[in-house]
Amino acid sequence: MKSPDVYIYDTTLRDGTQGEHINFSAEEKLLIAHRLDEMGFHYIEGGWPGSNPKDVRFFALAKEHPLRHARLTAFGSTRKPGIRPEECRNLRALLKAGTPAVAIVGKSWDLHVKEILGIALSENLDMIRDTIEYLKKKGKEVIFDAEHFFDGYLHNPGYALSTLKTALKAGADRIVLCDTNGGAMPHDLTTAVREAMKTVPAKCLGIHTHNDCGLAVANTIAAVRAGVVMVHGTVNGYGERCGNADLTSVIGNLQIKMGLHCIPEASLRQLTNLSYYVGDVANVRPLPFRPFVGRSAFTHKGGIHVNAVAKNPQ
Repeated sequence: MKSPDVYIYDTTLRDGTQGEHINFSAEEKLLIAHRLDEMGFHYIEGGWPGSNPKDVRFFALAKEHPLRHARLTAFGSTRKPGIRPEECRNLRALLKAGTPAVAIVGKSWDLHVKEILGIALSENLDMIRDTIEYLKKKGKEVIFDAEHFFDGYLHNPGYALSTLKTALKAGADRIVLCDTNGGAMPHDLTTAVREAMKTVPAKCLGIHTHNDCGLAVANTIAAVRAGVVMVHGTVNGYGERCGNADLTSVIGNLQIKMGLHCIPEASLRQLTNLSYYVGDVANVRPLPFRPFVGRSAFTHKGGIHVNAVAKNPQ
């Protein structure tokens, strides 16, 4: 399989299930995971095994029915304050999931560290470092999700960047900049990404955006143009509040419009089928206006545009 220009990291089975009306059984998750695997997606985040029994069951099923191409990833958070990594129930659950890769979310906004966790800024850095070092010693590929990075960078850039530096020094394989609130503007996001690249090599950086301002896909594209090589998102843009970056649009734009290789050409032709398949399993009616894969995407009602298309489809 050709090496990608941009790695596709799917979180439909974890972040996507945070959306209203989106619920999958463990068996349904397995069906979708194998469909994503067939499409040539590179990473599939299956869930948070430390948070609920259903995700624990999914990872057990995945051991019996392993993926052929994608790296299955289990999601979790940094160790709890005041305890060692080996004592953390969340981290034990991550290891028990038996996946080759793990995604660890950690705070990068000082507001959350001081007012939500209620700890010193230095303790948060210790939590990031200890967790990543522990998981690397266990032989895992570690993806660090810098939660609320863009809000953190806006309010305290020095500290937000220090969380990335700590993760990199601890051995993180990938560091993902997260627009968790979905409020970043493309121009501000690009500035922050370029500053992050002064700390973390572009080849290690990823982007994870939410759609609260209708900019998740645009922000993802902007981050790739700035140099990141991994994009996070969900099929059909499922996710909490206004959703995540829609991978059907992200892949369509990156591969068709920008000429960047993401998935095999044969799989590109299956994006519409994938969109409908995941929607069918989720029992959610597909939106006809979705770019690239929606029923109305290439439909014209009438008038001079249709007259021109009839003469020349270009």
